[in-house]
Amino acid sequence: MNEKDSGEQLATFAGGCFWCMVKPFDELPGIISIISGYTGGHTVNPTYEEVGTETTGHVEAVQITFQPDIFPYDRLLEIYWQQIDPTDNGGQFLDRGYSYRTVIFVHNEEQRVKAEVSKQAQKVSKRFKGPIVTEIMPAGPFYPAEELHQNYYKTHLTNYKLYQKGSGRDEFTEQVWNNKEDKKRLREQLSELQYEITQNKGMEPAFQNEYWDNKREGLYVDVVNGDPLFSSKDQFDSGTGWPSFTKPIEEGLIRKEADYSQGQVRTAVRSRLSQAYLGHVFYDGPEPTKLHYRINSASLRFIAKEELEQRGLGRYLKLFDIPINKKISFEE
Repeated sequence: MNEKDSGEQLATFAGGCFWCMVKPFDELPGIISIISGYTGGHTVNPTYEEVGTETTGHVEAVQITFQPDIFPYDRLLEIYWQQIDPTDNGGQFLDRGYSYRTVIFVHNEEQRVKAEVSKQAQKVSKRFKGPIVTEIMPAGPFYPAEELHQNYYKTHLTNYKLYQKGSGRDEFTEQVWNNKEDKKRLREQLSELQYEITQNKGMEPAFQNEYWDNKREGLYVDVVNGDPLFSSKDQFDSGTGWPSFTKPIEEGLIRKEADYSQGQVRTAVRSRLSQAYLGHVFYDGPEPTKLHYRINSASLRFIAKEELEQRGLGRYLKLFDIPINKKISFEE
């Protein structure tokens, strides 16, 4: 693949069991494909069993084909650090051994520089207890794993959930990335209402919120991290007193989960990368899908279409039939 001609690049990350390293990146905007495989060793076309013997020098890894103009490498690195324990040089969580160590395999000098800066940021943050031992190495031959191991979280959902929960990854991530300091920073960044809504699943009053009757054209972004979530083009008057939409801009930036609170069975909606609570999705909206995303205004920030390009969201001007003159980064 000619990366310059195609506008696509490769990113390769080792973070322990490759079953757990696909889902965090999958279906995000700009992600073309994710392959589980083996790399870094001295044998050709290794098998799962051979790598498991710890004699091939390979590690389990994922190779991501992505469009940097849409989803920059920096953001891939952010997601990567949130999946691993970079202080563990003996494996990852339940999986022990050389083949489960953490490595960032870089494909060019730009990636190497960004990886080094990102690693240094983890050291400075003192988020992790202990030295950061994750290696940064030049990418070499990558060998796709057997079909069984591709998209395991989709093809073996029950086994995947049991493994993920039992491995200790989720518990570690919650402790490290949702600690007191993180909550303190969010309280300083957000208003009291915004914090209550996005972090504690609060609910603002109907007809007494900022965007329920907004008529301007533009995008609604995540108030926590700026990810573009909804467009005014998909907004409709639901009569409920909250901003309502027929669909998100990018399905990959939304996460749905069961909500059994208040004695009801509903589907809650979160912003996938920030995990901010947004509202609920119902099935009483307009035809043909009948989808109705009822979202709290306090979880959103509106950006008028005239401001999109200067806010780094120029690629969405096409939603408003405005020509795009140049490629704009997905990052704000």
